[in-house]
Amino acid sequence: MNEVNSEARLRWQCRRGMLELDLFLREFLEKGYGRLTRDEKLTFDRMLAIGDQPLLEHLMGREQPEDKDIADVVNKVRAIFTD
Repeated sequence: MNEVNSEARLRWQCRRGMLELDLFLREFLEKGYGRLTRDEKLTFDRMLAIGDQPLLEHLMGREQPEDKDIADVVNKVRAIFTD
């Protein structure tokens, strides 16, 4: 895959069934995704496979992902909104 994941594919995967998730993910793609390492980009792709409700719980800080790498990426997504 080019550059871990093509931009068009990422944008499509970030379109979710919940407006809140769309806002989190689109904002992160624009402001933070480019600063991720290659491994973090692969982890971001894995994070996108999480269902909408659990992913929202992670991004809202209500639940912590069990996978440490996904938890680190979730924290980077959340940081976009606290900076």
